[in-house]
Amino acid sequence: MAADGAAQWPVTEPLLLAAAPIATYLGQRLLTRASGFFFERDERLFLVTSRHVLIDEPSAHLPDRIEIELHQDAVNLTRSKNWSVLLYRDGLANWRQGADSGGEIDVAVLEIERDALPEATVLRAFSPAHLQGALDEVEVGTALLIVGFPLGFHDDLHHLPVVRQAIIASSFGLRFQGQGFFLTDGRTHRGTSGAPVVMRSEDPALGGLPWKLLGVHAGRLDMKTRDLVQDESLGLNCAWYASILLTLTSDAA
Repeated sequence: MAADGAAQWPVTEPLLLAAAPIATYLGQRLLTRASGFFFERDERLFLVTSRHVLIDEPSAHLPDRIEIELHQDAVNLTRSKNWSVLLYRDGLANWRQGADSGGEIDVAVLEIERDALPEATVLRAFSPAHLQGALDEVEVGTALLIVGFPLGFHDDLHHLPVVRQAIIASSFGLRFQGQGFFLTDGRTHRGTSGAPVVMRSEDPALGGLPWKLLGVHAGRLDMKTRDLVQDESLGLNCAWYASILLTLTSDAA
């Protein structure tokens, strides 16, 4: 839905309006660029991305704010505005992150106050209805899209992401090596971290956003023992199961 309640929608696919580019900053210094997307639950709005986009202690990546780009016109997509969000308040992180029996999960959500959004903001958001319920309905080899901003690349005139094709590369529903993610086979780049991993759906309950949200892209998977000269990269990626969003967006989170 439009943040301002606008009823008119542009010709572009609603899926592209659910994703947002993220730039991380320390003060005024640009640190990195990444991807994110919107998720709503019980009238509350959240920005979802990878946890390591917001904080990554091993690499000393410690931004204090992010900027996201928001559309300002439902028809003229060339109109946009950069909007800054602080990551800390009174020394405490504003985002939510989670863990399970396998350890920390590389997903974070940042609640967005709808009333604080710039006037006339236009966006689409996934919801709990977009999460996949029956895991056995998704098979290995299923076609997916990863919607994001690789290396920061996008349609910078209309402020829209690009999509990459991928397939499910490990048994969906079985946590790969005991971790809370599954594997995808697809070409990805830096800057795609935090992108939604989606599967086309004919479920009429999804309305104008006919995609199942299966995961959150985190990064490429490689082998430490790979010979950098003789062996190509595996071309595999980690996608954390999107069901974690139910935990991270609950009132008790």
